[in-house]
Amino acid sequence: MKNILRFSFLIFGGMYFCGLSLAQSINDFPNKPIRVIIGFSAGGGSDTAARIIAPKFGEYIGQTIIIENKPGAGGNLASDYLTKMPADGYTISLATIGSLAINPNMPEGTSFDPLKDFSMLTQGVTFSNVLVVRSDSPIKNLKDFVNSGKETKTFVTFGSSGNGSTGHLAGELLKIRSGMNAQHINYKGGGPAMNDLLGGNITAIFASTPTAIPFVEAGKLRAIGVTGSKRAIALPNVPTIAEQGYPAYQAENWYAFIGPPKIPPEIVNKLNAALSKAMRDPETLNRLHLVGLEGSPSSPTELYNYVKSENESWGKIIKKIQWDK
Repeated sequence: MKNILRFSFLIFGGMYFCGLSLAQSINDFPNKPIRVIIGFSAGGGSDTAARIIAPKFGEYIGQTIIIENKPGAGGNLASDYLTKMPADGYTISLATIGSLAINPNMPEGTSFDPLKDFSMLTQGVTFSNVLVVRSDSPIKNLKDFVNSGKETKTFVTFGSSGNGSTGHLAGELLKIRSGMNAQHINYKGGGPAMNDLLGGNITAIFASTPTAIPFVEAGKLRAIGVTGSKRAIALPNVPTIAEQGYPAYQAENWYAFIGPPKIPPEIVNKLNAALSKAMRDPETLNRLHLVGLEGSPSSPTELYNYVKSENESWGKIIKKIQWDK
């Protein structure tokens, strides 16, 4: 009987200490640096956004923030890696629309389910792609571009950084909404696509605003339409595609902060509060605006619902696309 009682005490005692340790770890969070995983190389859009947000995030969370780049497979490599990390809040990611809403709907799919395999923390930034042509192009506006794609004698092309990229899908969505014809040219990155546009080898590109702005300001490119729901802060005189006769058109680009599955709610709330405060900080906002990005913090629930909605919307578009072989 004494042995049974002693064994029971050890079991329940172990559970008590385990529970106490978990509570302490939550209350003490964070007591070491936090890693932010980026699915693309240094200097890219998500990397730039993370490095702008990190200083104030670290200040408000009270810890050092380490940016770690794990490029590959359009962001999928980093997202897959995140699913295998401990659910302690010390490893999170600034993931893109690609890995969270586009890639899961692609023919090859992903190894993870964005709605089941992550802890949603907060939306990060939103921004638009912008349709650009060379400054010496006869295409002066969106109407010219669409009409050129409806003329049998004109061969219209648009480049992107690859199949399934936001630039590619923005072009496909315009084709669906307008009924125009345009051939997608698949490049292995935004740089080669931009070089071919500047060299006169393709008609247009749906480029990210941080990529396009320097060339527009230098007079080398003409911006004729913004893909988002509102005009870009850095390009206030360029109307949205929706404003120019296609009210159902919207192709927003965005990044979001996520973590491994099953992070305790108390830690999720701490991360959400610090990240949201960082993105609302005037200094952070100003630095984001300079590169065409806009901070857009949200609650975890709002982010989940947004990711779900984006998956459904882009899933429908992707099913209509004839993919390059």
